[in-house]
Amino acid sequence: MDAENARTRILIVDDEQEVRSVLCSALCDKYLCTESGSAEDALSLLQVETFDLVISDINLGGMSGFEMIPHVLASAPDTVVVMISGQDMIESAIEALRLGVFDYIVKPFDLLHVEAAIERAITHHSLLQTKRRHENHLEDMVKQSTAELNHQALHDALTDLPNRVLFEDRLRQALAHSERRKNVAMIFLSLDRFKKVDDTLGHQLGNCLLRDAAKRLTSTLHKDATIARFEGDEFALLLTYAADSEIEAVIHTVHEISEAFKVPFVLDDHEVFVTTSIGISLYPDDGTDAATLLKNAGAALYRAKEKGGNNYQFYTADMNVKALKRLRLEGKLRRALERSEFEVHYQPQLDVRSGKVVGMEALVRWRHPEQGLISPIEFIPLAEDTGLIVSLGEWVLYTACAQSKKWQEEGFGQLSLAVNLSARQFHQSDLPSVIARILRETGLDPHFLELELTESSIMVNTEVTIQALSDIKSIGVRVALDDFGTGYSSLGYLKRLPIDVLKIDSSFVRDVTSNPDDAALVLAIITLAHNLRLLVTAEGVETVEQLELLAQLGCDMWQGYLFSKPLPAPAFREFLTDRQHANFESTFAGFN
Repeated sequence: MDAENARTRILIVDDEQEVRSVLCSALCDKYLCTESGSAEDALSLLQVETFDLVISDINLGGMSGFEMIPHVLASAPDTVVVMISGQDMIESAIEALRLGVFDYIVKPFDLLHVEAAIERAITHHSLLQTKRRHENHLEDMVKQSTAELNHQALHDALTDLPNRVLFEDRLRQALAHSERRKNVAMIFLSLDRFKKVDDTLGHQLGNCLLRDAAKRLTSTLHKDATIARFEGDEFALLLTYAADSEIEAVIHTVHEISEAFKVPFVLDDHEVFVTTSIGISLYPDDGTDAATLLKNAGAALYRAKEKGGNNYQFYTADMNVKALKRLRLEGKLRRALERSEFEVHYQPQLDVRSGKVVGMEALVRWRHPEQGLISPIEFIPLAEDTGLIVSLGEWVLYTACAQSKKWQEEGFGQLSLAVNLSARQFHQSDLPSVIARILRETGLDPHFLELELTESSIMVNTEVTIQALSDIKSIGVRVALDDFGTGYSSLGYLKRLPIDVLKIDSSFVRDVTSNPDDAALVLAIITLAHNLRLLVTAEGVETVEQLELLAQLGCDMWQGYLFSKPLPAPAFREFLTDRQHANFESTFAGFN
């Protein structure tokens, strides 16, 4: 007797004791048999025990076998029923099969016939069980796959936070169930300088930063808050507070986030400091529906970024006007390069001691056909955010190099040319080849080109920055650190950078004659630069007194409105022509 048959259980239901005894005697060696003299007793047994096979007569004294069968199959669908009856009419067999009986045997029966029928029934039962297990397994797989697909559809793949779809649904639910005593705060959060980290360290570590930021946010906020990742470095937070303490509670939460982000992120042995910009809209004051709250929190976030980041802003009514203006400006900006609306202006740079014009800085200007000149303060940050700064910066570099070479060929002297590089340009992997190609195509000698970079654009990763600067300098161009004193550099960092020039920011030059602290700072910068064998250029010089003091402090070069504002190419050419016939140098010489 094999192990499988040993586990097979048969319930024999017949009102005649003799029939039950014969069947039990014939089957008990191979199967575990239980007897029942009525349908009612059999159904009671089926409620507490499980049987693989039921053998039943039709006439059972009380409830008939036909009446019992539906109850059996309803309570135990995998149970197989074999009917043994003295009714030999074909109609009885058809009725039994219609009710779900597997086989129908007529009395008096042959035991060999009965045993063969039971073997077939047990095989059928085994197939039913296998099918049921397969169906259950398939159903479980479908449920699991459906759950996984639903999770993927509603969660961010990188951070596993809710995505925008799920967040907006939860926001709508929060608004629908908001009680009069409760208010809802909608918060947009963006990681400052994330693009610089992503461009410098690579997308893999950029993704690590996003995951770590998500974990830090999740651990900082209370459990009832909903945190989602929308796109890029933007996260959304949904908070519910008591109406009488909402503003204070939101500010407390923002400060907790700020404190959490003061701890540096460690990415592959690199310590990265990341601050946040936060925009906040409140229900019901700033909107009574999800779309309005989202839009207004976005406008507040833009204001926070506009203020330089690392701050939070509550929504105010005028923000949407500015956001709409920015959106329209972005559309015009995207078409401006195609329509040749940009132009390069040039500002002379002078030697402090001799007063001679020794170079010029190229500065991009946008001359809109309807609005006239649009300030760089308006469109440069927008070009940075949208990525348009890369193509715009390449155009400026090419145009300025070509113009400088043309002026050299026209006999206006060999002036150095300073061109600004944006953070995004600097972090382009093909930047050295782009610079080399432009110099080759325009014919300008690399010796006359100076590329200016701000501190904030390069102070992300020391080794990557040094290598990138070295690649640029290997072409033969000079490198200047622009707006020095406003960024993040330390003395130890600065001495390792392969640069040639420090440019003192105009904010220090402005008050250098009236503020002793600014004068001391400018002196310290000049002394530091000279000790590192670097030249120093002061920008934003507007008065003779400023120039005199800069000369006394040892500054090497200067530029500013005291001599000339940035000029369009035709006007600058006129300046160069006049310079050939006049002694500009005498006016600004002799301050040493």
